Formats: sequence, C-alpha cells, structure tokens
Amino acid sequence: MARAIWSGYISFGLVSVPVGLYSATEEHELDFHQFQRGTSDRVRYKRVNERTGREVDYDKIVKGHDVGGGEYVIVEQEELADIAPGRSRLLEITRFVDLDEIDPIHFQKSYYLAPTDAENASSYGLLRDALAKTNRAGIASFVMRSKEYLAAIRADGKVLVLETMFFADEIRDPAKELGDLPGKSSGGKQLSMAVDLVEAMSGDWRPGEYKDSYTERVKKLVADKRKGKEIVFNEEEPEATTTTDLVSALRASVEAARARRAGKTPAKKTAAAKKTAKKATTAKKSPAKKTTAKKSAAKKTTAKKTTAKKAASKKKAA
Repeated sequence: MARAIWSGYISFGLVSVPVGLYSATEEHELDFHQFQRGTSDRVRYKRVNERTGREVDYDKIVKGHDVGGGEYVIVEQEELADIAPGRSRLLEITRFVDLDEIDPIHFQKSYYLAPTDAENASSYGLLRDALAKTNRAGIASFVMRSKEYLAAIRADGKVLVLETMFFADEIRDPAKELGDLPGKSSGGKQLSMAVDLVEAMSGDWRPGEYKDSYTERVKKLVADKRKGKEIVFNEEEPEATTTTDLVSALRASVEAARARRAGKTPAKKTAAAKKTAKKATTAKKSPAKKTTAKKSAAKKTTAKKTTAKKAASKKKAA
C-alpha cells in the first residue's frame, strides 16, 4: 500500500475523521542527466557557500528573507512550524460549495484521501456519499511541508479527492498579463458555423483515448540513437487562416467532422479543403531538422564509451 504524505483529520461541523493524503497522479516523462558537451562528465548542482566556495551540508542551511539593502532576516525551520496554521493537523471544512461554481483555473494538484482508522471509516463514507449526492465540494485549508494550501474536497466514486487550489491573489489578471484581447464576436455566419463545428466535434470525455505521444517519440529517439540509426525529423509550421478563408475553412471542417462521426470518409474534397491542401503544399517549409547518430563502434556517444571503459576495467580487475 502507498505511504501517506500527510496525515491528520477532516473536520466538518463537530465530526472529525482521521485520514491520510496520497498522491493521485504521476508523470511519465523521461529523466535526463546533464553532461558537458563532448565529454562523459556529469554536471551536478551543489550547495556552495558563495564566500568560501565550499559545499555546505543540508542540515547547516537556514532560510533568509531579503528585506532590502543587502539585509536578510534569518528564520529557522522550527519557527516556521510553530506559526503554521492547523498545527494540530486539521483539515477543517468551513463551507460547502457547488462544484460547478469553481473555475478550474483554481485547481492545482489532485490527491486521494483515505481513512486511517477502520473504526471511523463509516464517517468517511458518510461525508463522501453526502458530497456525491449534493454535487458539493468541501472548502478547507491545511498545512503541508511548511506551506498552507487552500483545498476542495470532493467525491469521486468510492474515494474522496482533495484538490489543492490557488488562492485568488495567486491567479493573474489576463487583462494585465496579455494586454488587448479580441472583443465579443459580432455573430453572423462565422459564429454560426463555428458553433456547428464545435457540435460536430463534440463527444464523450474518454481520458483513456489520449496518450503522451511526445514521450513515446523521445523514447524512440533514444532507442534509435543507441542503435546508431540516422534520425531525420521533418516538421512544417502551420499557416494562419486568413479572414477571407475563414468561412470556407469552417465549412470544410464541419463536413469532415460530420463524416468522421458517421464513420465515413468524404468521397471528394471540397473546394475549400483543396485550397487548404494547396496552401499547405506551397507554404514555406521549415528547414528539416536532421540529427545523424554516429554509426561506427569507434564513434559511439561519449556516454557509451564510458560504459565500455567501465566494463573493461571490471574485466581487467577480475
């Protein structure tokens, strides 16, 4: 069974339920180490005293806040723990809100909550079922790893899910960040066709249908380079649809989407589709990115040389 990364109590009203917090997600990107180009030398990060140049042990490091003028206020970890709200490890629900009212931009990361005491498991189930029946989320705050989090607790099947959330003042104002944005559409034929396209491309949410194709391509790249294969990538940059071509592009897109939903392939391309295809052919092509892996055994990557050298050394030692 997974190990809880936080444990405490959910409190709602006068009811307290002992729970543990567990990671609900994991990422599957490939890990890469850093090397100095042209060598097999790893690049590592160290905590170094900038005055002496010497490495500092982690347990000898304290935090300091810059208050200006080159002055810092040093704060100990114990002092941060002492002032942390919820020091009793309390996850207190202060309000229940309709899930549909929460803008998804507030959600940060998902965790599972599970009961840690069999005797109180029924209270856990009661809260879960009440949230599911009312489509509500319990809003709470708690402290984990010296940081206070706003949280929404919701039901998902047999489990309670805790979503850590951004506070309101942590969400940037798009008007300030992005400047002028287009105003509301004037409607008309373009909007009508855009709505038709959205409807034609609509369907049920099936998360299992979506795969991380980029990570798979990275794995293939690594495997091909290891085998000494020549690697060539050709990628064309898409061309923006002009205002004059917008209606034609929308119409062709709607037809294609409807044909896909009906399980048919259009017998022939529409004029707009042909025009779009012609543009793609005549558009400026980005220069192909060509990466050639070195083929001969003598010219394998430096990292491979290191492996071979280590193997030879071990053999000699034996």
